[in-house]
Amino acid sequence: MPRRRDPAAPPVVHRTARIGLRVTPGQRRRCFGLLRSAGDVWSCVLEVNGWRRGRGAAPLVGYQDLCRELAACGPGTFGELDSTGARSVLRRFSDGWFAAAKRRHNGDGSARFPRRRRHLMPVRWYHGTFTIAGQRVRIPTAQGTPRLWLRLARQVPYPPGQIRSITLLCEDGRLWLDVTAEIAVATYQPGSRPDPRRIAGVDLGIIHPYAVADGDGHGLLVSGRAIRAEHRMHLADGKHRRRAVAARSPKPGQRGSRRWRQYRRRLRLVEGRHRRRIRQAQHEAAKTVIGWAVAHKVGTLHVGDPRGVLTVQAGHRHNLRLRQWQIGRLLQLLHDKAAQAGISVRLVDERGTSSTCPGCRRRIPKPRGRTLSCPHCACCGHRDLVAAATIATRHPGGGPTTTAAVVLPQVVTHRRAGRHLPGAGQSRCDPRRPPHPRTVRGSVGPRWPAPQRGESLANNSEDPQHHRKPGER
Repeated sequence: MPRRRDPAAPPVVHRTARIGLRVTPGQRRRCFGLLRSAGDVWSCVLEVNGWRRGRGAAPLVGYQDLCRELAACGPGTFGELDSTGARSVLRRFSDGWFAAAKRRHNGDGSARFPRRRRHLMPVRWYHGTFTIAGQRVRIPTAQGTPRLWLRLARQVPYPPGQIRSITLLCEDGRLWLDVTAEIAVATYQPGSRPDPRRIAGVDLGIIHPYAVADGDGHGLLVSGRAIRAEHRMHLADGKHRRRAVAARSPKPGQRGSRRWRQYRRRLRLVEGRHRRRIRQAQHEAAKTVIGWAVAHKVGTLHVGDPRGVLTVQAGHRHNLRLRQWQIGRLLQLLHDKAAQAGISVRLVDERGTSSTCPGCRRRIPKPRGRTLSCPHCACCGHRDLVAAATIATRHPGGGPTTTAAVVLPQVVTHRRAGRHLPGAGQSRCDPRRPPHPRTVRGSVGPRWPAPQRGESLANNSEDPQHHRKPGER
């Protein structure tokens, strides 16, 4: 059971690190046994509520009521799963049920109660029930079963006293351990704390995940071209892979062979690796924004909320781009890292910020490139930075109008996210696209072979991590 913190205690935030497990075949079998037992607990709750619903009785959804039913089952009902791990599954069910009930009460008819069976369910243990010693962790099991010690793939990044819980889960056929810890909100020296009165605007995008501009003429551009290249190349590789195995795939209703099962397992590993690469790059981008805000003593971030475009059907190609954009994850990462740094984040209306001139306030046509040029007053600037500067002048809850003067950035800092991605180097263009003049605009182009370890496909003649003014090359 999670503990209750003292209201007078210093503010903290919860952070989770996902660490891989290095297990033997026997340990792997026991870990999957725990996950399957947790799935049995989940299915058992669904079965009991189905019986009660058929008899016209109220469902069992309260955490205390579910724990009483679990205690009445007796020990050993769910294999090696102990009572603490089983209760974590019950809490997950209870929280999911009440969250859906709250959404339906507020008028959201799309909310659904948890009624789907799960083969594997994550299991969580709270502080005091597990032991972490270096790169080894002891997971509690049922009474009378042998102890289960597992080896971690890397060191836990949190001090032992701050760890509050661990979660065993399976993702893409691999076993992982989520370690959650309490991290105190950052403290600053006198005079270096971010000022809440200093406001910066943040514009979300695909080419630039974050474009930031404050009211003092400073800007930040975080390039996401390596992330976009990873999405495109992953899609192209998937098409080639499916085309290659289409001839030997089993027919509908035919039992698959061992080779086909190996192919499916390999496909899950590739998809999981792609998601982890994108997630790491998004973390790097959000961390860059918060570091820039702390360096410029910005205490409030006004973020344009573009989630309204998700409901607009614009064709299968553009819908795929919007799905890969992952707007909600970008907002969540920015909120989490800003809370740890003591910076507040507010969502504002971003409508018209990239198509309205900040000087004459007249609507201008959408530019083909990244430079916004007004044909009425000759105002010129980077499209994303102009949008960020306009967002900084808007207030939460306000409309799409801007009354305050917009200060365009004069000193721009350029950073890139996804330096760990394959082929990403120190080039400004797409690192996976060769600079061929006949390459169609927007296409992936012929693929280059993967570089050797320590090498890059990009040109290392210049360092883009510098400050420059708009218009300089």
